[in-house]
Amino acid sequence: MAAYEYEEGSNNQENNNNNNMDYDPLFVPDPVKSFVVHLYRHIREKNVYEIHQMYETSFHTLSDRMFKDTPWPSVEGVAQYVDNDHVFCLLYREMWYRHLYARLSPTLKQRIDSWDNYCSLFQVVLHGVVNMQLPNQWLWDMVDEFVYQFQSFCQYRAKMKNKTEQEIALLRQHDQAWNVYGVLNFLQALMEKSSIIQILEQEKEGTEQFTSTDGYDYSGGSNVLKVLGYFSMVGLLRVHCLLGDYQTGLKCLLPIDITQQGVYTSVIGSHIATIYHYGFANLMLRRYVEAIREFNKILLYIYKTKQYHSKSPQYEQILKKNEQMYALLTVCLSLCPQAKLVDDTVNSQLREKYGEKMSRMQRYDDEAFALYDELFSYACPKFITPSAPSYEEPLVNYNQDAYRLQLKLFLYEVKQQQQLSVVRTFLKVYSTISVEKLASYMEVDETTLRSILMTYKHKTHSVGADGKTISNADIDFYISDDLIHVVETKTPKNYGDYFLRQIVKLEAVIGDMDRIKLE
Repeated sequence: MAAYEYEEGSNNQENNNNNNMDYDPLFVPDPVKSFVVHLYRHIREKNVYEIHQMYETSFHTLSDRMFKDTPWPSVEGVAQYVDNDHVFCLLYREMWYRHLYARLSPTLKQRIDSWDNYCSLFQVVLHGVVNMQLPNQWLWDMVDEFVYQFQSFCQYRAKMKNKTEQEIALLRQHDQAWNVYGVLNFLQALMEKSSIIQILEQEKEGTEQFTSTDGYDYSGGSNVLKVLGYFSMVGLLRVHCLLGDYQTGLKCLLPIDITQQGVYTSVIGSHIATIYHYGFANLMLRRYVEAIREFNKILLYIYKTKQYHSKSPQYEQILKKNEQMYALLTVCLSLCPQAKLVDDTVNSQLREKYGEKMSRMQRYDDEAFALYDELFSYACPKFITPSAPSYEEPLVNYNQDAYRLQLKLFLYEVKQQQQLSVVRTFLKVYSTISVEKLASYMEVDETTLRSILMTYKHKTHSVGADGKTISNADIDFYISDDLIHVVETKTPKNYGDYFLRQIVKLEAVIGDMDRIKLE
């Protein structure tokens, strides 16, 4: 039940969606009693396989069958069946709130209580003795849900217009709940306390095993802190993307080599969230080639594997993120026309979904800007304003302010690309052309043209995460003695992939022929 982005419930539903008159929080049906008893036993025995089965299958089956529109029994109701174990109760409560957010609309009090539960749970992990092995799926969901609930709280708090006096009083009283510094500090603390950066560095030297064991500890220890620390790097990337700080977000992810398989790829939700936010951050930093490469890889991976996740609770979210990443890839390719970086399968899907829009976007007229606006709004993260409102001023909704700012910055960048597309069109035609001649074609003076060419250089180059300058241009140039020399960058062809695709097609044809019965 990993939450990528759930839709926000409206404020007027906030206090009555989960107050079902028939719901008794202390009543524990027999199937739930059996569930918690067995889950508790498997956790004590460190039986990761059984924990995963119960967490990923049994929990969702019971939720669908018994708790579609009511919460699960309260932790006070189930505690007696699990020896009142403190850590298990924290874990159960974490699942309880996750189900509440997914199926119902949490009240403000429940949002605050969920924050308190995360604080208690992470404090135990950071400072207590947690002798458990939990599935990567569960540990990823913890980090993912923690960031989602922070985002949800910021969006909820920013809708001030219809807040009651009681809600405002509660917000004032609990001003530290879901505080941005608290959220960042927990993720940073998990990362540092786990020593995950050092572990990943030692793994490169061959003195540690982390990726090869998917983060599990087969010597009888615990994987909880290490894997939470690992996923916290992805959580930090996501938080910084929500705040519009893309540079810092990418720095947080640096210890993970996303060009290789890693623990982040062991959970489909983690894999998609990592590449989605990584690609989006690169798009906003004008590193279009890097964004295109990674979007292409993950979209190809989803295309090949989505049928295996069709029964997964995450399936709908996988499909949603898939569509959003196709929209972002369309934006990237419209701003940086390098279709040769895209696999044939992905390109075919892309043309089917957005082919017509992409050709219209490259015209840079009013309709094109409307399309950029539409795709960005559909595919971008749900940006947040993390600061609390001024309660003395007139109460207004400001939940869209951060989104509008990011959209404005993005469209300003698109507008700057408009004149550059004209330069690019001319450069594609010539191998050499004089500055004077190009200036006359573009109907500007030579000084203005040189300024435009410098802008082209600036806008088609960006600084990578390693500090090196990288080019996004498929057409580059240099000027010598008032003569512009055009250089077309060519990526080496991967003949191996081409032949593999043809072999697969041939095998499919042969298979079809074998099925035909000759009369």
